[in-house]
Amino acid sequence: MKYRYLCLNPIAEAGLDNFTKDYEKTEDPAQADGILVRSASMHEMELPENLLAVARAGAGVNNIPLEKCAEKGIVVFNTPGANANGVKELVIAGMLLASRDIVDGINWVKENQDDPNVAKAAEKEKKKFAGTEVMGKKLGIIGLGAIGVKVANVARHLGMEVYGYDPYVSVAAAWSLSRDVKHVMDVNEIYEQCDFITIHVPLMDATKGMVNAEAIGRMKDGVILLNFARDLLVDEQAVLDGIASGKIRKYVSDFPNPVTAGKADCIVIPHLGASTEESEENCAVMAVRELKEYLENGTIQHSVNFPDCDMGVCQCASRVAVFHKNIANMIAKFTSVMGWNNINIVNMTNKSRGDVAYTLLDLEAPANESILTQLRTIDGVSRVRVVK
Repeated sequence: MKYRYLCLNPIAEAGLDNFTKDYEKTEDPAQADGILVRSASMHEMELPENLLAVARAGAGVNNIPLEKCAEKGIVVFNTPGANANGVKELVIAGMLLASRDIVDGINWVKENQDDPNVAKAAEKEKKKFAGTEVMGKKLGIIGLGAIGVKVANVARHLGMEVYGYDPYVSVAAAWSLSRDVKHVMDVNEIYEQCDFITIHVPLMDATKGMVNAEAIGRMKDGVILLNFARDLLVDEQAVLDGIASGKIRKYVSDFPNPVTAGKADCIVIPHLGASTEESEENCAVMAVRELKEYLENGTIQHSVNFPDCDMGVCQCASRVAVFHKNIANMIAKFTSVMGWNNINIVNMTNKSRGDVAYTLLDLEAPANESILTQLRTIDGVSRVRVVK
């Protein structure tokens, strides 16, 4: 079987090289079975009927219409953790830039580059940029996902006292986290006790603007706040007010916008968090592998709108995937269709996520068009796909 894929953004060749001769690149969205995307917005895009999956080479999926895709049975993947090391390194760099006032020091040297006595003048001026060390300071991490865990572990090696807040921390993250990290159950403990605070949570309705004037008011005077997750997680006007009052010493953000760009004590980086060659390659490799596994086997891993589901490689005559509502009696209806048509089900799995569900059926004989039509006409079924 031949598959066609479309790249809405440049995707690293290290990822595309994983496609076999069974895959063909297309520039026509109407022909694409799968789409690879990084930052391009898909919200205004007409989703073709034959589109099966979208793989985001990165973690955030705000540029993809998740509900619309779910309604059409289009699986959306992301690549959690693939760019975590690149972001982690920049977070640590951001802490050092802010604590040591390195940026202002470098700018002073540039401003005085033509002074023949710049070295002597620097000895007099450097006390303005002396800053403080991070060792022994308290770092609060909001969100202990792939990035948050890596930041926490490095910070411990730097001699920092680390507090982590994440009520939904995964088992995998917990195993990877240094035993010396203090896991707190109330985010206010982070706000009230920490000298540095860094945010690593996804942008959702529940987290949008979570760092607001009230949260900032709870923070220690002279706190350094870092945001390498999403700019909308923070009320940045409240941050500027906090800087003016002396509550916030420095704000480090990876998201340039008119609110903070060029403002005093704001270190704004041009969205470089995951922009390393290694991160882009890791994300591309992971996205391509997710797309291939789904197209070839119906396997769903790291989806953001459907449940994970894996039955390995199909060893039977046929495999059928059914996308449907997560309601009672659906499996009985699927099996009844197979029984009416004298088709034996060799293997089956059903997974659900919220209101949606996904069922894989391995069959002893190929499913003909009549069987597929019967499945599609069941109330609550949104898509039926022949994987094999």
